[in-house]
Amino acid sequence: MAKRMPKEHVKEPSPEKGAAQRAYEEKRAAKAGMSLEKWMKQKSRAAAAAAPPEAKPARRGLMARLFRRKG
Repeated sequence: MAKRMPKEHVKEPSPEKGAAQRAYEEKRAAKAGMSLEKWMKQKSRAAAAAAPPEAKPARRGLMARLFRRKG
């Protein structure tokens, strides 16, 4: 069985688009009748709206709150 790489070694995708992705987005923008910049702004707003809201921080346990250190 192959070993898994730890998560810290996984490369994050770069925020810059490749030439093929840029061409694809230009075609989509032209089809929608927008400039590429306007299309990308609209796309990022839609992605942000679809993202789940951030969760509240977890509360401390009952015993931790009862025996909280003072000092």
